[in-house]
Amino acid sequence: MSLTVFFAVLCAALLHALWNALIKTGADKQTAMMVLSLGNALTGLLVVCFRPWPAAEVWVWILASGAIHAAYQMFLAYAYAQGDLSRVYPLARGGAPMIVLAVSLALALDPVTGVEVAGILLLGAGLAVMTRGIFTDAESRRMIPFAAGSACATAGYTLVDGVGVRVSGDALAYTGWLLIAAAVFYVPVALGLRGRQVIPRGARVWGTGLIAGAFSFAAYGIVVWALGQAPIALVAALRETSILFAVGLGIVVFKERLTRAKLSAAVLIVAGVILTRI
Repeated sequence: MSLTVFFAVLCAALLHALWNALIKTGADKQTAMMVLSLGNALTGLLVVCFRPWPAAEVWVWILASGAIHAAYQMFLAYAYAQGDLSRVYPLARGGAPMIVLAVSLALALDPVTGVEVAGILLLGAGLAVMTRGIFTDAESRRMIPFAAGSACATAGYTLVDGVGVRVSGDALAYTGWLLIAAAVFYVPVALGLRGRQVIPRGARVWGTGLIAGAFSFAAYGIVVWALGQAPIALVAALRETSILFAVGLGIVVFKERLTRAKLSAAVLIVAGVILTRI
């Protein structure tokens, strides 16, 4: 992985943590997520107007990714309704690199060195410590299935987009279309589950959601580009440095507790990221 890709993915990680923090500030997480999804779609429409139409073989990847992104957004919003940013985010994000690594190795998608595998496994150890903290600190465990669903969805769309962007050859257009597709899938499901009460009310909700949507689009656009430049498993692992940013935001902005488990997990995650870059 080149230094350009490395620092670009770190920037995407920060943006990702920021939009998650904005979603967490909303009183109704599904409402905030729906505005974000619509903001993504609007940005995507502006982008694709100036890009070539995708080839026929690209659409299967776009639609698959859009559906998985919609599931990810649904799981994540429900998880944030149950737990802290500094606990939910690491669980929702940290499991994905392990799943991506296993699939990448099984299908021989990209070459990955032994040291890089060790780095990703160290990330997994950090995740295990973070999960254990839920039980030792007597926090709500209702977040666990939603966070786990989010992790599986993250792994799914990462793998789909890692292949899809290479088939497409146009990272910007691919990102635009997949986020439009995600909104097409997500909005009707949110309305079906929650009814009219999920419809945003007030300028503040729209403003927060649209800003989060802009951060989200920029963050994932960078990641999709990186997936076309470097091994999928490495990009997936490095992207999860966003966990550190999210834990910091949870402590500083939301006044969440800095426990020994959270600090230990953060150290393991940093060590894992360093190994993926050696």
